[in-house]
Amino acid sequence: MANFDDAFEKMIENEGGFKYHKVKADRGGQTYAGISRKYHPGWLGWGYIDAKDFKNPNLIKKVKGFYRILFWKEINGDRIGNQAVAENIFDFAVNAGRRTAVKLAQVVVDAKPDGIIGPITLKKLNLCDTEEFKTRYALAKVARYAGICNKDRTQSKFLLGWINRTLTTGGMS
Repeated sequence: MANFDDAFEKMIENEGGFKYHKVKADRGGQTYAGISRKYHPGWLGWGYIDAKDFKNPNLIKKVKGFYRILFWKEINGDRIGNQAVAENIFDFAVNAGRRTAVKLAQVVVDAKPDGIIGPITLKKLNLCDTEEFKTRYALAKVARYAGICNKDRTQSKFLLGWINRTLTTGGMS
């Protein structure tokens, strides 16, 4: 079964590490370790951030717990047999949203795209060819990113980064 800690280490690197920042035109606004204050204002780690207590070991625990519960658990990461498949879905869920990531994965493995990894999707994910999944999933992600940029040109500045993230997460090999 896939391992959260390995997937987390790769994802947090893609998110820029344990950094606090605000990027102009980023819809998420203020973020720490990829966690958006706009979309997750109740996250308990904001107390550490506001106090400028960035070196507190509890902050790292809060970050890991956040991603484990809201993303890894929601995609049934522990039940996906292939690490690369789980990492791809997890990383994209963090970047684009859980339901979006799961629906795209379901389309790739020919499951009903309902945004929930249930027993049927899980079976198909666990039986799929890893390389084919990674390639088809990468192409689907890039198409989605291009669609975002076509609808809102202010997001175009993120396109190259999104494509690089797709390729480094195990895209086409």
